[in-house]
Amino acid sequence: MKIIRSPKEMQRICGGLKREGRKIGFVPTMGYLHKGHLSLIRIAKKKSDVVIVSIFVNPTQFGPREDFHSYPRAFGKDRLLVEQIGCDYLFTPNIKSMYPQGYLTFVDVEKITHRLEGAVRPGHFKGVTTIVAKLFNIVQPDVAVFGQKDAQQAVVLKKMVDDLDYGIKMIVAPTVRERDGLACSSRNTYLSNDERKQTKVLYQALRMAKEMIKNGERSASKIASKMNKLIDKQPLAEIDYIAITDANTLELINKLRGEVLISLAVRFGKTRLIDNIKIKVEGVQA
Repeated sequence: MKIIRSPKEMQRICGGLKREGRKIGFVPTMGYLHKGHLSLIRIAKKKSDVVIVSIFVNPTQFGPREDFHSYPRAFGKDRLLVEQIGCDYLFTPNIKSMYPQGYLTFVDVEKITHRLEGAVRPGHFKGVTTIVAKLFNIVQPDVAVFGQKDAQQAVVLKKMVDDLDYGIKMIVAPTVRERDGLACSSRNTYLSNDERKQTKVLYQALRMAKEMIKNGERSASKIASKMNKLIDKQPLAEIDYIAITDANTLELINKLRGEVLISLAVRFGKTRLIDNIKIKVEGVQA
């Protein structure tokens, strides 16, 4: 495995790989890798000839009061993990190389970035789409793999790929979970023991919603209310939002039909966790 720090060098290497007819699989990350990230890399390996993983904690997607400076970093451990799994190139640029002095250009997907996470974290997705667009231009992947845990991000990036004619196949992989159902996240490390015990309620609430739908419930408000009551039983949980939306447009819905996304964001102390499930709803309750 080769470690590349220069964007220009990475772009030069990828250009050569493309000329050789090699299929490039790409997994962009912010590091502090866990088994969810590793599952994405394994998928990229199956779908491509060469796998490139990036590690870059992107400052433009963090708000002024968010955890950019305290975001967990463990490059030595990350390097060993990606090397063991069979990554070909690890791309680790620094901030100055990605956002040099005088940088003024940003990519902004409209409408769908103003909902859910976008409503709570203004400017977040502008940072996400900008850095991913830059990484796509550098790495020139044929396949890019993202996780379903960040469901809105996946919808936004798919829209960007389509609208800007990238010609990249985007794969959205299933959420990887701990034994008690908590979605794997780099931020889980922030949790105290008491907070960690209570976080299992998030997946319990999502599973309850799925069971309600299976049993015929089609009212979004009734499902959200039940989820709210369940999560509220945990004294350390503070709900940011529970939303039931169309899975593609992310618009709030009243009656469930078609493909729906059930999303939530909940704080446990200083740690903010997100999770979701996507469900294909058949029929309407009588």
